[in-house]
Amino acid sequence: MVATTLLIVDDHAGFRTFARALMEAEGLDVVGEADDGPSALVEAARLDPDMMLLDVMLPGLDGFEVCERLAARGTRPAVVLTSSRDGSSYADRLARSSALGFVAKHAVSASAVLSLLEAGP
Repeated sequence: MVATTLLIVDDHAGFRTFARALMEAEGLDVVGEADDGPSALVEAARLDPDMMLLDVMLPGLDGFEVCERLAARGTRPAVVLTSSRDGSSYADRLARSSALGFVAKHAVSASAVLSLLEAGP
């Protein structure tokens, strides 16, 4: 695996629990969780994960804004956006985003996230 550490950011505790269990079962090291945009930025700086699974719709700052602020820092993590909505709902914003890509919540898996990392920007 290219990336091993992951920060999960979602405002629904149930999804964070599900995603953590799934990612850890598939070999990723989930180093933390956050439940809103501002906390995502704090935790990314504190934990320095390789990757972030980042919900699009978050309180405080949406996932696109968090992604852009992380990109402005010029360091990790690589970001994969996720939502319960289909990616086509965000096509224009995804195209302009610095995120590696998008995985719908119903399709989240370590292999789906890592395939975006391996494909690169």
